[in-house]
Amino acid sequence: MSKGTYKFIILSLFLFCIPTMSYAQANSGSGIFSSTLLVIAGLLFLAVIFLFGENLLQLEAKRAGIKSKDNNFSILPGIRDIFREKLPDFVDEDAAHVLKKGFDIQLEGDAAPKVIEANIQRFALKPQEFNGISPIPKVEVTEGDTVKAGDVLFYDKKFPEVKYVAPVSGEVIEIKRGEKRSISSVEILADKEQQYRSYQLPDLGTCSRPDLVNFLLSAGAWPLFNQRPYDIVPPADQVPVNIFISSFDSAPLAADSRMIIEGNEQAFQAGIDVLNKLTSGKVHLSLNAAADKPARGFMEATGVEKHWFKGPHPAGNVGVQIHHIAPIRGGDKVWTISVQNAITLGRIFSEGRYNTERLIAIAGKDVEGGYVKTYQGAHAGELLSGKVTNEHVRVISGNVLTGTAVTDEQYLDFNASQVTVVEEGDKYKMFGWLIPFSTGPTASRAMLNAAFSDLKYAANTNTNGERRAFVVTGQYEKMLPMDIYPQALMKAIMAGDFERMEGLGINELSEEDIALAEFACTSKMPLQSILREGLEMMRAQG
Repeated sequence: MSKGTYKFIILSLFLFCIPTMSYAQANSGSGIFSSTLLVIAGLLFLAVIFLFGENLLQLEAKRAGIKSKDNNFSILPGIRDIFREKLPDFVDEDAAHVLKKGFDIQLEGDAAPKVIEANIQRFALKPQEFNGISPIPKVEVTEGDTVKAGDVLFYDKKFPEVKYVAPVSGEVIEIKRGEKRSISSVEILADKEQQYRSYQLPDLGTCSRPDLVNFLLSAGAWPLFNQRPYDIVPPADQVPVNIFISSFDSAPLAADSRMIIEGNEQAFQAGIDVLNKLTSGKVHLSLNAAADKPARGFMEATGVEKHWFKGPHPAGNVGVQIHHIAPIRGGDKVWTISVQNAITLGRIFSEGRYNTERLIAIAGKDVEGGYVKTYQGAHAGELLSGKVTNEHVRVISGNVLTGTAVTDEQYLDFNASQVTVVEEGDKYKMFGWLIPFSTGPTASRAMLNAAFSDLKYAANTNTNGERRAFVVTGQYEKMLPMDIYPQALMKAIMAGDFERMEGLGINELSEEDIALAEFACTSKMPLQSILREGLEMMRAQG
């Protein structure tokens, strides 16, 4: 029984005593006063014996090495146990986290659980995707060169040991430049039969960590890792405190990770084995505690500490999971890696090649939904060719909260596992906010359709308002299941107050964690952009 239950028992007895004693004193002539005192004394004596027994039970369990969530050993169940949400039988309740804050954006157009065909011939790697990289990296290829999958395309002049490599084999058809001669993308026309760079693989069982790091750097696998804080490719000399993998995505219309890992169980486990050699702590794998059982590849994974999460979005965000498992403290650096990238990492050791093959979910009401088997950085126009049913749409590499808008001549992002197609929001409804019913998803209780949580909507890109005064509403805290005050943090960033930024938890956040608060924001503030500005300021300060 928890300490809160103890307090509840004692407070109940106290509240019971006051009116009873008052009543007894008023009727003391009839002997009720003496009887009441005896009853109260008896109850207090039983309460003391009960609490004493509870403490002995806790101490005995601790001495025996028996562990339970919250050390919740008790003669009687605690209040939280009585009202705790029932979890599926396959969930380890001692490692479960049930989150209440957040909001599920229900949209029409889930990707159908089937693999559909797509003729994709062009692929690209885009330097600007990687936070902190120089806008003009050192390019190792020229137009017309032939490359194999895994060959070096470019590297950052500040960190030349980290190589960025070709996702496919083929001919380099264009090195596209942007403003001030920056490199926008290195584009490749893929071979029909893929050719792979050969590796001399180290033995994971006997090689040292420095040898493994040097191999991963030369193989081009280092950009598969992501460092928190700052969301950057980690420095080569860094040893992460822990490494985290989220096995599910709770974002709108997200790809089903069970489809992704099917047939890739061996590569995923090989990736975990590599990760265990890279961290001084543990590899943590977060599983979905919803009604559907996770895939066998996740359930049977070894070398990981498993955790279960249930709740609305952003419960699937790795940043939220880190906060509840092992929060980032002080100068700690942790790494994260997606399921797709963990599989790519594992394939280097299980197949001996840099194979970026992956499933991309195509979702949205205005597109033929499904999964396409392709490679990293696929051409958006070729991926969606013949599948879009409405010409007036926006194509997003990623989900609607954090994704990047792409045209028919652009490419998917390095870490993209879904493409979302939504209607452009350039049609405005009459009377706007005066009508108490929204035609799209809303987190506002002022709208009548908020009562129908399972109702799905055909969303568009309309923001339903414009930027206005940055007022305190309490909305952000409801959207973020973390012990952080996001609105105070945003204001600290805008004021450039480094001490407050750090004290308010900026190092625990990434854009995806604050994206839902941006969706719900009445003031229409660009919270993700503000947060990125703050993270870059903190990184510059060292």
